[in-house]
Amino acid sequence: MSILVGNALTQWFGRELALEGVDLVIDTGEHIAVLGDNGAGKTTLLRILATALRPTSGQLQIAGLDAFRERRRLRHYLGYVAHSPGLYPALSAAENLEFFCDLQEVSRTRAEEALELVGLTSVARRRADQLSRGMQQRLAIARAILHEPRLLILDEPDASLGDDAAELLTQVMSGKTVVLATHDHALANRLCPRTLVLRHGRSLGTATRLHVVK
Repeated sequence: MSILVGNALTQWFGRELALEGVDLVIDTGEHIAVLGDNGAGKTTLLRILATALRPTSGQLQIAGLDAFRERRRLRHYLGYVAHSPGLYPALSAAENLEFFCDLQEVSRTRAEEALELVGLTSVARRRADQLSRGMQQRLAIARAILHEPRLLILDEPDASLGDDAAELLTQVMSGKTVVLATHDHALANRLCPRTLVLRHGRSLGTATRLHVVK
């Protein structure tokens, strides 16, 4: 059963065409990687799929609902790691997660569990702006899974994670439907059986990992 269906997704920024007529169908439980050079449209597409950006034209359905008309109803359904962590710098790692636990109306014990999963228990009381870039990325991932979403949208989640990126992301992605943008073809091959390739805002179609990684 398809959990996400995008039809002719198109995005203009002024006179610049960032995304043109992208179609995408993702089945429940599927992991799909989005590959492409800088400027190919990966971040724009993922922002649309995460309902953070309304496309200029095209349609998006998530769980059978119009993703933008029913955005509030989908709030608990989606988890999103954006291109930048977007943390509250003056709050500690734990306080960042506790704040979002309250927003998502889930128990604050989820903050402790998420910190443990991403390996940040030892720095739970350290301010976010005092964390390394890799730790900030781990914290952003922890925030995205607090409410145990069924659909994860991950924009270069492996950035600065280090050697255990694949192991951590495997745990985070388990049991969820995932769209993952990355520059790392080997990581995409390891984590995602199917890949969507973008070039200059256009889809070149999807392929199995055997066709993507030489």
